[in-house]
Amino acid sequence: MGRYTDNPQAVAALVRGREVHRDVYIDPEIYRLEMKHLFANAWVFVGHDSQTPNKGDYFTTQIGDQPVIMVRHSDNEIKVLYNRCPHKGTKIAIDRTGNTGKFFRCPYHAWSFKTDGCLLAIPLKKGYEGTGLEEAEGSRGMKAVGAVHNHRGFIFARLAEEGISFEEYFGDSLSSLDNMVDRSPAGRLEVAGPPLRYMHQCNWKMLVENQTDTCHPMVAHESSAGTAVQIWKEMGYTEDDPKPPAMEIIAPFMSPYEFFENMGIRTWPNGHGHTGVHHSIHSKYSEIPGYLDALSETYGAEKAEAILTENRHNTVYFPNIMIKGPIQQLRVFIPLAADKTLVESYIYRLVDAPDELLARTAMYNRMINAPTSIVGHDDLEMYERAQEGLHVDGLEWVNVQRLYEEGEDFDEERVENGTTERQMRNQFNAWVKFMTASMQGKEAAE
Repeated sequence: MGRYTDNPQAVAALVRGREVHRDVYIDPEIYRLEMKHLFANAWVFVGHDSQTPNKGDYFTTQIGDQPVIMVRHSDNEIKVLYNRCPHKGTKIAIDRTGNTGKFFRCPYHAWSFKTDGCLLAIPLKKGYEGTGLEEAEGSRGMKAVGAVHNHRGFIFARLAEEGISFEEYFGDSLSSLDNMVDRSPAGRLEVAGPPLRYMHQCNWKMLVENQTDTCHPMVAHESSAGTAVQIWKEMGYTEDDPKPPAMEIIAPFMSPYEFFENMGIRTWPNGHGHTGVHHSIHSKYSEIPGYLDALSETYGAEKAEAILTENRHNTVYFPNIMIKGPIQQLRVFIPLAADKTLVESYIYRLVDAPDELLARTAMYNRMINAPTSIVGHDDLEMYERAQEGLHVDGLEWVNVQRLYEEGEDFDEERVENGTTERQMRNQFNAWVKFMTASMQGKEAAE
């Protein structure tokens, strides 16, 4: 047992308003406590219901360090089960996706379970007669997670049996997800293929923070986006000339500080927030012929215009996903160790919308958020430099002080200057809240 285990006071002391201690990024004990407490108490993204369209379809992933199976049950509802046989602990499913039919069957001893986890059959069950199997934990079958919620196709789960409700946890922040779904004339999204996956040798929270860090693009991305803009100018084009889709995507990364200051940042309780309140790097994309008409037919001209005018940049849903509504992208930052994070970058098709929208989304994903990206590797280098630098003993605290206000209240929605670090402070306020919510505490343990 280390100095932070069963010590909520010590964990809370790692965050002090305008600063956070380096241990939140580099200490393996803190990482283990995040897996045990934070990812159990928070509502965590699991997947999209279009990944399991038919009864028996399943998708395997993890919540924190817990392997889970998202499966469509016989009643057509989505269930989320721990990926473990209650008999000997064998993983039930090792394929990423598949269809299990009407039941799961353990590959070790052939115990079988309904797709809601209930025990269905045991070979040679007479061998358990009189042993009290009905009282054993294993008789209850594959364990379901504490709670599951389907919000317009997006599946979230809370591992803990008791805790904050879905509605209280997300509140008005769901407006970003709603806007992304509303951009479909059918009001429905579908996952467009498997995600792009890539590994970062850094702490998962660095990636989450970076989603609302608006003071780095014109610096860190000068070598990539800056070079593209320079070449564009050397070819004789001006800012007012029509741009091909690739330049529409990459050029805004070199916008000046004033652009990002004026775009604004909105924060919500429980660590959620987004950049791009008034405008964003997605605001000036070319119109796709026929799209507004299709949307207007569904919603009416006024609402369709309002849906498309909302151009939020990055919305962070604490603890570990980011969505881009205007281009239908979701990235999930899966922690694997204190210094290792797996990123999965999904794109979605707007049902009944022109195919050109999906083509632009796929291009963005490849250019910005892929293993072969020309922009994303700028961020990766910064994360890995920071992960290494935080082990330097000369300094112990990380500064998140930009536009700090004494006595900040994170239980209210706020809109502020687009270069504030309030959203980072908001995330760490939630980090403390959900990290310590189920800690026993030294006094109680004694």
